[in-house]
Amino acid sequence: MSNVSTNSTGSSSVRGRGRVVGVPKRCWCGEAIVALTSKSDPNPYRRYFRCGFAAANRLRNDEHTFKWVDEALVNEIETLTSKNAGLEQQLKELRTESLEFEKMVCEKVLMKMENELLEKVEDALAESNARNKKILIVVLIGCMIMIGCSKLLG
Repeated sequence: MSNVSTNSTGSSSVRGRGRVVGVPKRCWCGEAIVALTSKSDPNPYRRYFRCGFAAANRLRNDEHTFKWVDEALVNEIETLTSKNAGLEQQLKELRTESLEFEKMVCEKVLMKMENELLEKVEDALAESNARNKKILIVVLIGCMIMIGCSKLLG
């Protein structure tokens, strides 16, 4: 297997079959990607990814995957940064929705508690009114008996 870069100009490319963003996993031909070290004069010891088939057959200027490792890693970081920003936005939206939901639930619980308290107060008031009526009737009957007794005796 050759460790000589097929693209020694310093730029990363995937010729003919589309650009690979990030670290390539497989070549368009289905072969696995291998990591190699350049031995070219313009890029000595610079690491790169290469199609295993193209590397094994020492193909040059072909359409198989080639990408510098440093550029691939920068692509990966940019992709992850973008995904992270999207996830942060989703998290912010979920937190906002969660707060709104919690507020709505709290309002419903508060309304339910207020209604239960109001019912208890109304029940206590109705019970108090009923007791007051009974006491008033007993007092009235007592007064009538006293008036009747005083007229009989006097």
